[in-house]
Amino acid sequence: MQSIPVGILGTGKYAPERRLTNEELAQTVDTNDEWIVTRTGIRERRIASPEQATSDLAYEASIRALEAAGITAEELDLIIVATITPDMFFPSTACLLQEKLGAKKAAAFDLSAACSGFIYGLANASGFIATGMYRHILVVGAECLSRITDYTDRNTCILFGDGAGAVVLGQVPEGRGFQAFKLGADGSGGELLRLCGGGSRMPSTEATIAERRHFIEMNGRDVFKFAVRVMGSAAEEALAIAGKSKNDIDLLIPHQANIRIIQSAIERLDLPEEKCMINLHKYGNMSAASIPLALAEAVEEGRVKDGDCLVFVGFGGGLTWGASVLIW
Repeated sequence: MQSIPVGILGTGKYAPERRLTNEELAQTVDTNDEWIVTRTGIRERRIASPEQATSDLAYEASIRALEAAGITAEELDLIIVATITPDMFFPSTACLLQEKLGAKKAAAFDLSAACSGFIYGLANASGFIATGMYRHILVVGAECLSRITDYTDRNTCILFGDGAGAVVLGQVPEGRGFQAFKLGADGSGGELLRLCGGGSRMPSTEATIAERRHFIEMNGRDVFKFAVRVMGSAAEEALAIAGKSKNDIDLLIPHQANIRIIQSAIERLDLPEEKCMINLHKYGNMSAASIPLALAEAVEEGRVKDGDCLVFVGFGGGLTWGASVLIW
């Protein structure tokens, strides 16, 4: 069977209105703006309103992506939502989104790969379309990380924000679209970044709530070491699979976790900073939402042109990582 070329037909993004600045955080935990900016590059992050859930953020990004792609929700064959903050255990956030959009003929499922989730979602969707099983797929990265952030822990509460990014995938001209994917996982590092409370291993009890086990737990030092190592190597491996070199990169769109991690990837790939999309100073770490939101923002700003070679790369809890090469 001949493979169908698959690419992105439209992008969309949504960030909640409320901004949580470093100065506000400094009023509740022992930190300050200079300390946060120096170590992370983050100046503020967006926080969902009390009545908003992950599916609501996903919906706003999705309607924008559908409009940009020029297709209706009824034309979608599948919806994939990458998230670690679903509205609830089940039904999936993707099913809730399907109902909100009115995408009546679309299958729907959630995907959990933490901050790498969007790239995992792209790889899945690309395969479905390349084989001819489906024509149009909506892939969304959406998170309400503020709901699982411990705002008494100064090491993690400075990092995370809420938001969503969405893309519509479909057939593109020959020579365009996704050229390669490289996915990876190392479960031996699972304890480095996790949320323990509420699952089958540690069901919710008064004790788990009192012990604050329903919030993100992170070994920042070891996660940083892992990220610095894997971001550059994953991008290089994806480029090699695509038959490209780092000199071919027109725009790098990395997971927006930490400015020092992004800078290490830029250095390894010998890229000038203007060839890297960086917006974490405005949004913080949005897990699965960070890459699609950054892509949508780059498109809005005119930084993506026809024929450009884009590289997406991310890492996350699991531990997981992923990279992809796309010709726009």
